[in-house]
Amino acid sequence: MRVGGTKLIRVDVRIVAATNRDMAAYVRDGRFREDLYHRLNVIAITLPPLRERKEDIAELCQFYLRRFSLEAKKHFTGITDEALEKLTVYPWPGSVRELANVMEHAVVLGQSTKITSADLPPSTHGDEPGAALDSFSYRDSVDNFRRGLVLKVLAQNRGNRVAAAKTLGLHEKSLIRLIRALKIH
Repeated sequence: MRVGGTKLIRVDVRIVAATNRDMAAYVRDGRFREDLYHRLNVIAITLPPLRERKEDIAELCQFYLRRFSLEAKKHFTGITDEALEKLTVYPWPGSVRELANVMEHAVVLGQSTKITSADLPPSTHGDEPGAALDSFSYRDSVDNFRRGLVLKVLAQNRGNRVAAAKTLGLHEKSLIRLIRALKIH
């Protein structure tokens, strides 16, 4: 019955829920309702994180490449072996969601018909802020950080520079100058 309604409406629903938490432990600790846990836990599918199933990376990359190519209205035919190798050795702390974001970033910013390692975000190269530095130069370190930040925000905004500038709190022209100065393609 709708709120404020007087008529019963029959519905048939299924609930699909996902979590990366140990819900049984939450129930034992009193942090999750036991009755709700048993209602939801009809068919449990345990899926290891992406870092434990590297063999799935190539197929997932192809799936996301097709999906984001259609959304961005760009034509990509594949991914280079070098880029796929970088993605395979990357530890994927964000699991499949992170891979989806990486592929969207590559599609939005990619300029060729194949995704190359240059199209991948700096985090997959090991040169994102917090990674080991090849140089102890302050300027190089700051530029690497700024480059990573700008690329991340551009990817989140699907390449829209106006939206990215707003997210960063910059004027659009300032962002364009920054992109040129950081040699972001």
